[in-house]
Amino acid sequence: MLVQSVFAAAREVFSPALRRILWKSIGLTVALLVLVWLGLTKLFDIFLTDHDLSATYPIIDSFAFFLAGFGLFVALIYLLPAISAIVAGYFLDDVAEVVERKDYPAEVPGQALPFGKSLLYGLRFAGLSLLVNLGALLLFFIPGINIGVFFIANAYLLGREYFELAAGRFWPAEDVARLRTEHRGTVLAAGAVVAALVLVPVVNLITPVFGAALMVHLHKRLTHGAGKRMPLRHVEQASVEKA
Repeated sequence: MLVQSVFAAAREVFSPALRRILWKSIGLTVALLVLVWLGLTKLFDIFLTDHDLSATYPIIDSFAFFLAGFGLFVALIYLLPAISAIVAGYFLDDVAEVVERKDYPAEVPGQALPFGKSLLYGLRFAGLSLLVNLGALLLFFIPGINIGVFFIANAYLLGREYFELAAGRFWPAEDVARLRTEHRGTVLAAGAVVAALVLVPVVNLITPVFGAALMVHLHKRLTHGAGKRMPLRHVEQASVEKA
């Protein structure tokens, strides 16, 4: 089930139907990373300018900027899951509509979350991800533990976020939480796949689109069958809209 969903999402990320969304997603992700980079660089520059040691020992400036360059690069890696959460919240419905129309044409399509609600979800998860990853960043200089904490924390957070966004197109919040709890192992494993992608430089820029497509497929497979039908109110509402 998970393996099939991963391969299905991988095939679709670069498909013509999703290519435009992918480029917009990459553009927004890069823009946010650049803004964060510029902000952190500016703060670091202000700190050095106002620091007494910087004026007394100019060589410290050069050494500090060298360390800052590496440090900011590491910081951006730890901030990428939070940025991915914001971008995913913005583009998930676009990705989901394409995947549902292409691969599940006979099924009732999902309902796009209101823009404000989807953005709020993205910001909520981004804030939580930021706090968790800042905590993981404190363990950066502990070999083995640092990567492990980063990976496990983001596997949980990204799995939860993407699944809730995908399932939220069909189910009310309480049912989304129930589904996630019932299939916590599968959702965590899917989150681990997304978290592993975050660790790969450059390739991690496709995380929002890949994660969204993956969870759309996974949600469809997990809820397939008579025992996991979508809420009747959703079917009725969709029927009224079609009529």
